[in-house]
Amino acid sequence: MKTVIFAGGYGSRLGNITTHTPKPMIKVLKFPIIWHIMKYYSTFGLDEFIILSGYKSKIIEEYFNKKNKNFSTNKKKWKIKVINTGLNTMTGGRLKKVEKLLKNEKNFCLTYGDGLSDVNITKQIQFHKSHKKLATILAVHPPARFGLLDIKKNLVTKFEEKPSKNFNSGWINGGFFILSSEIFRFIKNNKTVWEREPLEKIAKLGQLKPFIHEKFWIAMDTIRDKKDIETLIKNKKAPWIKW
Repeated sequence: MKTVIFAGGYGSRLGNITTHTPKPMIKVLKFPIIWHIMKYYSTFGLDEFIILSGYKSKIIEEYFNKKNKNFSTNKKKWKIKVINTGLNTMTGGRLKKVEKLLKNEKNFCLTYGDGLSDVNITKQIQFHKSHKKLATILAVHPPARFGLLDIKKNLVTKFEEKPSKNFNSGWINGGFFILSSEIFRFIKNNKTVWEREPLEKIAKLGQLKPFIHEKFWIAMDTIRDKKDIETLIKNKKAPWIKW
């Protein structure tokens, strides 16, 4: 199964640090945050990645395409494609641009280039396949500046990105998705925001299932988040790393 990673945004919340470096390439100690994410997926046997770049795409391309740079886990080499999806393309539009690369995939993973978790991806995939819905979304409990999920009878009944007020459930979009390739029909063009119309429609159709995760999750949105992640690694308390 392939893993698609959003890596094209400006990352403006991190301030000057992204002036010369795209957010996914910001180093968390020795390696870029996106490497940590890929490394985590690879521990579940997921070694094929499609990176959706945009802002300062060349930096991402050069890092992953450099000769003699070997990315692997358990001696299995990662297969990496960096696709420049355009500077101002919205998230849905970025995803739509790689539809052909996923045409032979019944399902695929999707995540963001700035989020870490200790979710069991193998179990999430099994869960997705068992319920036979179009989409599975990681439901977590953290700051309400992310997309909130309204969950009733074990279905996501409403999705709202960055809402002004919380739903009673308090669950939010954790950014780790397992998706059917059929979701592409909900994406219109470059201006489509994945977290708005497509997910909203999929939820209304009763095709969005939550994978509940009560444990660790963090998105590197600020310098403070970056420092928190680095502290966890230094203290060997990073839940996403198998020490």
